[in-house]
Amino acid sequence: MTAAPHDDGMASNDHSLLTFPCSYPIKAAGHSDAHLQQTVLELMQRHVPNLTAAALSSRPSKTGRYTAITITFEASSRAQLDAIYRDLQACTLLVWVL
Repeated sequence: MTAAPHDDGMASNDHSLLTFPCSYPIKAAGHSDAHLQQTVLELMQRHVPNLTAAALSSRPSKTGRYTAITITFEASSRAQLDAIYRDLQACTLLVWVL
């Protein structure tokens, strides 16, 4: 018996619980730096061109050594999310990305 064709715009082996497009938050933290938020915004805009600074929120750690950033945007595909995570994880200003 063969499986029915699977054509929802996603790979057949993708068992994602997400349905695209969807609102999606990415959280990241980095060493507090004057350029951190602008750098993260520019990295995100490579993949989400209409993203504005209003999509970012940030707060410093108790000691002020780190800054946590949340970026909420309209994700269009799993491939887009994967590419965003790759770029953010490669950013030397960031310590972690969730």
